[in-house]
Amino acid sequence: MEYEGQICRPPMERSSYMLPVAVGCSYNQCTFCTLFKHLTYRELPMEQIEAEIQRVHNLGGDPEHVFLGDGNALQLPTDRLLQILELVHRYFPSCKQVNMDATVTNLRHKSDAELSQLHAAGVQMLYLGIESGLDDVLSFMKKDHTLQQAYEQIDRLKAAGLVYGAHFMTGIAGAGRGLENARATAEFFNRTQPKRLINFSMFLHRRAPLYRDILAGRFTPASEQENLQEERELLALLEGFACSYDGFHDFLTLRIRGNLPQDREKMLQKLDDAIARYQQEEPVVALVS
Repeated sequence: MEYEGQICRPPMERSSYMLPVAVGCSYNQCTFCTLFKHLTYRELPMEQIEAEIQRVHNLGGDPEHVFLGDGNALQLPTDRLLQILELVHRYFPSCKQVNMDATVTNLRHKSDAELSQLHAAGVQMLYLGIESGLDDVLSFMKKDHTLQQAYEQIDRLKAAGLVYGAHFMTGIAGAGRGLENARATAEFFNRTQPKRLINFSMFLHRRAPLYRDILAGRFTPASEQENLQEERELLALLEGFACSYDGFHDFLTLRIRGNLPQDREKMLQKLDDAIARYQQEEPVVALVS
């Protein structure tokens, strides 16, 4: 597979065949993100996409799950996505579902009929970068949506038969606001009920635009110790729906994952143990300067 840039996909898609259909992210303005800043967004030619599908087919590949990359594949025009889906099912008759990343704005630009068409053609799950349940945080981080817009588009997504997974980030509200953000984000998820939740606890790099806000004193990053408290609060408050959860902390030897609600107590205990352990140490900030 030819791939340009850094591979990024939800951990629940690790066994899926990843088919690149674009390079980079069409939005690419989130101030915390460095994944795509060095890339110019473009759609890949259909000839290249079909050649990659044929390559896997000729090697005997017939995956049941396909993930369309890169940063927000739903940006592609619907007729182009439908062409790609037709190729996927032609060469991979065992394919049961096709998933991809998306933004709330991508959804706003698709009609109800287009979303239903995509679902009928095999798309099952869209992963949305929700990140936070606080509107002022979304605005500061230059996300492409408000909470109300996210609620509206998730309702449309579900009405079309699709399901959604959510990316969010402990630490995104900054130092001192972890519990506030946990409670607001839990409220959002309790209302929208994602099937998958992925927490990429905030990791900051000097190349990220947000680093300039840190230098200017406009943003103070939370410690990983506070992020653990935030994650615990959020997991304790999630209720009324079932989902799979995976949480990462780049600067800690810790990963929290399981299925809610049945694994909640085990995950909370793991977090309690980590909180007690790391509270005895100097604060750790996930920052590469």
